[in-house]
Amino acid sequence: MFYTINDVKKMYGISASTLRFYEKEGILPKINRDRSGRRVYEEKELEWLQLVIALKDTGMALETIKEYIAMVYEGDKTIEERRKILLEHKQSVEKKLTLTLEHLEKINKKITVYDVLVLKKNPKDLFI
Repeated sequence: MFYTINDVKKMYGISASTLRFYEKEGILPKINRDRSGRRVYEEKELEWLQLVIALKDTGMALETIKEYIAMVYEGDKTIEERRKILLEHKQSVEKKLTLTLEHLEKINKKITVYDVLVLKKNPKDLFI
């Protein structure tokens, strides 16, 4: 199946200029074009894009993503190094996630306090 830049834009919420930038910078592989010169994305490019989005959305710097992608193009000799990059990033994401969950728990506790205070003022809300 083939997708236009507009299809990809809608699917992932990424602007066309960002997609073109990713291609220009080598973050995405060279995208094939149709007879009219328009970019045509295939499943393999969408898989690349999904990985880039996941890495970016979890806080990996674009420069690090570029380095990782460049290593992929180098082939099997970089597998260990790529694995190390992803493991370190995974640990960073897990640490941030744990901290976010701790913060969320504090927020939930504060909301509970406010819920109790509001219900004391409006006891009729107990029977809704």
